[in-house]
Amino acid sequence: MTYNIALIKGDGIGPEIMDQTIRVLAVVGKKFGHVFEIKEVLAGGVAIDATGSNLPDVTMEICKSSDAVLLGAVGGPKWDHLQGGKRPEMALLTLRKELGLYANIRPSIMFEALKDACPLKSEIVEGGLDIVIVRELTGGIYFGKRETSQTYACDCMEYWEYEIARIAEKAFKIAMKRGKKITSVDKANVLDTSRLWRKTVDKISKRYPEVKVSHMYVDNAAMQLVINPKQFDVILTENMFGDILSDEASMITGSIGMLPSASLGDKNFGMYEPIHGSAPDIAGKDIANPIASILSLAMMLRFTFSMEEEATAIEKAVEDVLNKGYRTSDIAHGRDYLGTREITDKIIEML
Repeated sequence: MTYNIALIKGDGIGPEIMDQTIRVLAVVGKKFGHVFEIKEVLAGGVAIDATGSNLPDVTMEICKSSDAVLLGAVGGPKWDHLQGGKRPEMALLTLRKELGLYANIRPSIMFEALKDACPLKSEIVEGGLDIVIVRELTGGIYFGKRETSQTYACDCMEYWEYEIARIAEKAFKIAMKRGKKITSVDKANVLDTSRLWRKTVDKISKRYPEVKVSHMYVDNAAMQLVINPKQFDVILTENMFGDILSDEASMITGSIGMLPSASLGDKNFGMYEPIHGSAPDIAGKDIANPIASILSLAMMLRFTFSMEEEATAIEKAVEDVLNKGYRTSDIAHGRDYLGTREITDKIIEML
C-alpha cells in the first residue's frame, strides 16, 4: 500500500530538519515494507518569495488530496514587514482551518537522559514527566472577529458549544488510553467563553465516568506547571491558553527542540510538526535539533496510519541515542554535540 504525504519544509531550519526526517521515514518504509510517496509543496516565507502568496492554491490542493502533512517551520524576520494575512505564519492558520484540524496534540515528555536539562529542581521532576496538552486549534481569539484603527484594536475570543465538545471528546479519548485524568484549563471567573467551555466539558465528561475531571484557571495552571508538573496527565484547553502553556511545558522537559505535535480533525488525516519555530539564526549551520520533527513523524505513523510498531521503533531509537549520551547543541549543556545530520545518523543506526 502506498501512503501519500504532503511535505512542507518551510523556512529557516525547516528544510534541514525535514530532510533528516524524510531519511528516517525512508528507513521505516524499508524496514517495515511500506511505500511512502512524498510531494513537496511551498508554504510560508519561501512561498511568498517564489509565488507572492504564503499559501499557494496548489499547496492546499495537494495537502487536501494527501493522507497526511509533514511540516517544518514557517516565518522569520525577513518577512516581518508584512501585515495581517500576508504574513508567513498565517499560512498555518489557514491550513488548520481549511483542513479541519481543530485538535492540537502536544506531548511533553522528559526523557530520563535529559533530566539534568530540566530547569526545575530535581525533586520536582523525580521519576520523569509525561504530559499531553490537548489544545483547541481553530477557534478562540486567533480566529474571532477583528477590528483595528490607528488608535484602537480588538481581537474577539469566540467559541460555539460544538467546537468545545469535539475537542473535549478528543481529550477524553486520549485520557482513556492514559491515566484517565483530565485537567480542563480556562478563565471561567472572568470570561463568558470559559464559562461555556467549563459547562460543555462537564457535559461531555458524563460520557466518560472513568475519567477524573478537574478545572483550573489558566494563571494557576501556569504556576502549577512549574511547582508540581507531575500532577498533570492530560491538559485540555482553548487555543490561546494552549499555545502559551504548551510552550511552557516544553521548556520544563529540557528543550523546545525535543517536542513534536499533531494537528488532527475528525478522521485520521493530520498535520505533523515540531513545536519550535524556524530559528533563522541557526539555519544552514547544521546544528538544529531534528528530534522534535522525527518524533512528529512517529506521531504521524501512529495517529494517521495506525502504525504503532513503527512509531514505537522511532521513539525507542531516539531514547536509545539519548541514553548513549549523544546530544545536539541545544541539549548539550557544555558537552560535545552532534550536528543535525550526525544525530539523525545515530537514530537511523538504532532503527
